[in-house]
Parts: sequence; C-alpha cells; structure tokens
Amino acid sequence: MRQIGSGNIGATNVLRTGRKGLAAATLLLDAAKGFVAVWIAERYLGGTGVVAAAAVFLGHLYPVWLRFRGGKGVATLLGVVLALHWPIALVYAVVWIAMLALLRISSLAGMTAAVTAPLSAAFFGRFDLVLLLLALALLVLWKHRANVDRLISGTEPRVGRKRG
Repeated sequence: MRQIGSGNIGATNVLRTGRKGLAAATLLLDAAKGFVAVWIAERYLGGTGVVAAAAVFLGHLYPVWLRFRGGKGVATLLGVVLALHWPIALVYAVVWIAMLALLRISSLAGMTAAVTAPLSAAFFGRFDLVLLLLALALLVLWKHRANVDRLISGTEPRVGRKRG
C-alpha cells in the first residue's frame, strides 16, 4: 500500500488498487475499530468513551507498529461518533456520501464530514463532545494537508479516475 497512490493505508488508497471489496473492508474495519473502542469504554469502563475516542483515533493516525504513519482518520472518526452519539454519525455519513457523490473527491468529502462532527454535536446539544470532535476534526484536516495543497492547485484526483 505504501507504494501505491498516496502511500496511505486508508480505504481510498486501497481503492486505487482496483480491489473494491478490500477498500470497503478497510473502511468498515477502520470505522468498527473506532466504534468498538468507544462502545467498550462506555459500557464497561464507566463512561470513559471520550478518552477511548481520543486514544483510538490517535492510535489510528499514529500507530507505533507503522512508524507513526497511519491513516487519515475519516472512517475511524465515523465509528467514534457512531458510538458517542448516533445522530452525529448520521449527519457525518450523509455529508460524506453526498460530497463524494457530488464532487467525486474523497479527501474533500472526508474533511467536510469531519468538520460537521463538532457542528452536529453543538446542534444536538452535545456540548460535552464539541471540543473533542473539534480536536479530532482538526487532526483530520492536518492529516489531509497534502490533499489541501492538491485541491488548491487543482490536481487532487477524483474517485473513479486514473491519476495523471
């Protein structure tokens, strides 16, 4: 995976291999990782879901076993918000899918969805989650900084098209 496309381990880069099923599995497993960590913490560790959310997300972005070069966090953040407050996850997913369908730019869809998380938390009155989700959204934006440069220069690839 490190030799293909962006060199990232995420679902979008897996999709560039042409293996749609593997890309879907990557997305689902990354989301499940975020969900399960937070769900276990909430259920069995006395409401420590926010701590688990930060830990699983940072562990995804900067895993020790991959020399701190992990994913960009979009799917993992979906799993985290699903476990913390499912309506936020619903908004997140709808925005992600809609942006991807409209623009066919995976990075822009993911960044937009991430930014909706703290906004949705505030909208739903979950002010206890706003700062955490704002921090995680900022990390998603940070991990996408090369994508932002390509978006600005007009060279960011679209899903379904070969890289030029």
